[in-house]
Amino acid sequence: MIDAITDAAVDVLKLIPLLLITYLVMEYLEHKAADQTQRLIRKAGRLGPLCGAGAGLLPQCGFSAAAANLYAARLISRGTLIAVFLATSDEMLPIFISEGVSPRVILHILGVKFGVGLAVGFLVDLLSGLWKKESAVQEPEMQELCKKEHCGCESGIFRSALHHTGTIVLFLFLVTLLLNIVFIFADVDTLAFHMQGNPILGVMLTALIGLIPNCASSVLITQLYLRGALGFGAAMAGLLVGSGMGVLVLLRMNADRKENAKIVGILYGAGVLAGILLELF
Repeated sequence: MIDAITDAAVDVLKLIPLLLITYLVMEYLEHKAADQTQRLIRKAGRLGPLCGAGAGLLPQCGFSAAAANLYAARLISRGTLIAVFLATSDEMLPIFISEGVSPRVILHILGVKFGVGLAVGFLVDLLSGLWKKESAVQEPEMQELCKKEHCGCESGIFRSALHHTGTIVLFLFLVTLLLNIVFIFADVDTLAFHMQGNPILGVMLTALIGLIPNCASSVLITQLYLRGALGFGAAMAGLLVGSGMGVLVLLRMNADRKENAKIVGILYGAGVLAGILLELF
């Protein structure tokens, strides 16, 4: 239990600086540069997934959490958000480096994550109508987000950002602690045996594990892959779907539950499809 509490605290504490910076930027954009920002987003909307996939490759899951907040305020497109989620490396990259994995293998995996995130992100935006002449990212909804959170935005940018950060950090800690406790009692060896014997089932189960909004899931998948308990396709399915705290922040901050379910479904479907194709070829 002490380890579960400690790990949960460490996972969440690592996110605080980026979360605070994200909220400060969002508040500034809303209070000082809303019109200019909206015009910029409309002009650069088509390139959103490209930027998102690139940002997601950076180690740790902070950018996925930041992207979820930006999407809840309608400052980025749905395709950009999904591109970030699919490309997010979470704990995978630090573990690969610490285990002495070949740079060629690491670049190969990062390339797959970037390519899948980019392709799915652009496809989602295209199907969502972002590329239509009269369509674009919705108007920023930071004010609505502030009203829902009762953060006292009128009291100043820093106070509002601090309120948002504190609220989400507390929520993340409680859920992460619960998930850590579950991982303590999970029978990992038995699960790995079943996944290795059935590649397709392995892809689907690994993607489900990756969907768990916790850094521990990427640690588990990466370690199973390094031990030979998972094939490349199954491991990639889980690592593609795994976005660290991103999904958790999305569920907390975005009020549209049906939309959240749709995003999670697209994320899972993309990971499973990519994993099966990689297993086959």
